[in-house]
Amino acid sequence: MTLKHIVLLSALFLFSCGSKNEIPKGILKPAQMQTVLWDVLRADAFTFNFITKDSSKKTEVENVKLQQQIFAVHKTSRDEFYKSYEFYKTHPELMQTILDSMINKATRDKFINTKGKQFRDTLKTE
Repeated sequence: MTLKHIVLLSALFLFSCGSKNEIPKGILKPAQMQTVLWDVLRADAFTFNFITKDSSKKTEVENVKLQQQIFAVHKTSRDEFYKSYEFYKTHPELMQTILDSMINKATRDKFINTKGKQFRDTLKTE
């Protein structure tokens, strides 16, 4: 084996050992992706549950407006979000982590809201 082959194999080995979970430049980091995705999903739910019932509004237009507001709040763009979304779809282990965190947050928020209401109701009866 020549020196050239050894160098080539070493380089190939080093590049193949790179982290599959490394986030490339231009892709939202998992924490930011989680918060933006959470807000986009909430906007979609709002659009579906409320806007569709208002015949004076166009559902798609209103949803795009909501998404633009979300992207502005989170200091990102529609293109960057959807590029990131496509990246995470092709990396299911990373997407699963994001989705698990979102589910935990939703469960925690629901628990806090439920317990808070029960506590307020208890104070009213005393």
